[in-house]
Amino acid sequence: MKDLKTAMEEHLDGLTKPRGSLGKLETWCVKMAEIQRKVPPEIKKKGIYVFAGDHGIASCGVSLYPQEVTRQMALNILAGGAGINALAGGTGWEITLVDAGIMGDDLPPDSDRKAACSLVRARIGRGTRNSFEEPAMTETETEMALDRGRSLAEDAAGRKIDLAAIGDLGIGNTATAAAMLVAAGFRAEDMVDRGTGIDDAMLEHKRDIVREAVKRRSPPKDGKAILQNLGSFDFAMMAGFILGLENKGIGCVLDGFPVSSAAYMAYLINPQVRDWLFAGHLSKVAGHRPLLDHMGLDPVVDLDMRLGEGTGAVIGGHIVELGVKAAREMASFSSAHVSDTETPEEKY
Repeated sequence: MKDLKTAMEEHLDGLTKPRGSLGKLETWCVKMAEIQRKVPPEIKKKGIYVFAGDHGIASCGVSLYPQEVTRQMALNILAGGAGINALAGGTGWEITLVDAGIMGDDLPPDSDRKAACSLVRARIGRGTRNSFEEPAMTETETEMALDRGRSLAEDAAGRKIDLAAIGDLGIGNTATAAAMLVAAGFRAEDMVDRGTGIDDAMLEHKRDIVREAVKRRSPPKDGKAILQNLGSFDFAMMAGFILGLENKGIGCVLDGFPVSSAAYMAYLINPQVRDWLFAGHLSKVAGHRPLLDHMGLDPVVDLDMRLGEGTGAVIGGHIVELGVKAAREMASFSSAHVSDTETPEEKY
């Protein structure tokens, strides 16, 4: 019996085009076939989950923006005015905003938001603790966050989503991401970047904070331990979401550096997660490339983006979808009565 990869490649080779001429679109399509265990794969519904939460390490002055901006931007998404609203709307994604642990008051009632954007109230606390001073979460909080992420994976399956994407929102998130990755063995010089656009002096301060936080917490190189000591509610929920997609036939598209760092924690827990992950884009943040390389993920696009919110994920995921559409909608040589040949360069 043919394996799925071989069957999908043969299907693609039988379409009215030179073999391999759609390049990486074919690569993504083969991966979706393996995820769905279906030749050709099919994408009828796409959903982006934007995980929002506040990070205690932000109080150490590692960002240009105050923490209240997290809540303000969450309200902007709910009102339909953010970058993710425009890009997701333009590429056919349903948006779900997840309040994993935003500081301040609860977000407004459902009646005050746009119907096109769902809201999941999964808040565990009003921001995590400052990992520079103490563990970011308790063991119980970490498990709760992972479990709520897994529940959202069940939600995606229940909604019959074929391709999910993950975005993030939270002041201080690049510092949290960098600290987790340094604890996992990456170099601080490679992982700590400017985030919101800080100057050289502030960048060096951020590196010092990250190094010292990792030194003080010194967790073992274990995904759960790193999340508990240096992570956050939203990062743990993202990791739980990724872990929860196992055997659900759903592809998952990652956004930039913070989302990918949460994915790396999931990868430490279960290395098989990369089998259903796509890197939607290559972020402008310096640490993103070595992180993706370590997980063996090739970014779909490189647009010099670093906005977050899932904006790069929905663009990259849309391109994956185009590959799937080509595989399903192009005619075969036999159905189109076009002559085939074993020599690709002789086809046209």
